[in-house]
Amino acid sequence: VGRMYVDQVLVDLISQLQQQIGVAPFGSEITNRFFKAFTKGKTVQQAMLDLVNDLFGDYGLVVLIADEPRLKKLYIPVLEADLFLHEPSRIVEATCNRLAEHHSVQQYPRDINVFYLKDAIRQRIEKTEEGYKVHDQDLTFTETELKELLHTHPEQFSPNVILRGLYQETILPNIAFIGGGGELAYWLQLKDLFDHFQVPYPVLVLRNSFLVVEEKWKDKIEKLGFTLADFFQEPDQLLNRIVDRTSANKVRLNGNFEKAENLYDQISLQAGEIDATLRQHVAALKTRSLKYLEELEKKMLRAEKRKYEAQNRQLRQIKSNLFPNENLQERVENMSYFYAQWGTDWLHAIYEHSLSLEQQFVILTHQKN
Repeated sequence: VGRMYVDQVLVDLISQLQQQIGVAPFGSEITNRFFKAFTKGKTVQQAMLDLVNDLFGDYGLVVLIADEPRLKKLYIPVLEADLFLHEPSRIVEATCNRLAEHHSVQQYPRDINVFYLKDAIRQRIEKTEEGYKVHDQDLTFTETELKELLHTHPEQFSPNVILRGLYQETILPNIAFIGGGGELAYWLQLKDLFDHFQVPYPVLVLRNSFLVVEEKWKDKIEKLGFTLADFFQEPDQLLNRIVDRTSANKVRLNGNFEKAENLYDQISLQAGEIDATLRQHVAALKTRSLKYLEELEKKMLRAEKRKYEAQNRQLRQIKSNLFPNENLQERVENMSYFYAQWGTDWLHAIYEHSLSLEQQFVILTHQKN
């Protein structure tokens, strides 16, 4: 994507975004940053670098463009081992098989884990009986031709997900790698690969996760008698709690369950004195009766919950805002909305409240001055 050029379609997309968030206090500010970075004729790579530098340069952020011939040249030994010996495939597959005994494996390697990268083409390189070919393209190479191309134009080769981590740690070794849950899961598959190529394997650190809660949602939650943490539960569970604490009708049969159990226990003793084999029959009756009572309690609860439609709608509205599409907010919402509301103060708040090695979920609440 980085080598593609910014065109009118992309510029028009920013214009659409401006129409959606331009009325917000800082809506024009963030879209103007986009327009400034993404100008027609510039590569997406350069545009994104300019945008990231514009947003975060004051924090001391350094951006390294890995798609650079001099850096790719450092990775030629690994690319050769993958293309011609398939070593990474065998190493990672063995690691995956061990991990699969206890964990879900994120990514499995291919025999060749390298893409051919030129202009707008980024396609897999595949081994054939005659030599090598680029998937879905009319491009073929002999082994000699491919080796020569690799050494003269390493920028025309791109590692896939299996080799990308090793590449970044080859060109810029890190003490720690900070990533999301999915990223760390597949990085666990790469430890033996790092050892084989004698590249230092970084400490894996789970990145920070945030939930941004606007004041209006915080107020609604408090009026319903809940905390923000409560909304990590499902709306049905929260509605049950509302019914339990506010309903004038008794919809729980807890005491009656105990009475029923005691009754059947007494009957079992009495029947057992007459005939020991009758205890098994009483036990079956007890199980069946308690099941019917449990179903009755559920029906009573459903009937009572229908009286709480307003609260039910509120719970689901709040839940869908905090966890859109039943997912984490950060997985769905674009940062543009939050910037449009609070500008660089929001970026600074994220920075100030970022944890270091604490594995905790951070909830940021907005309060009006």
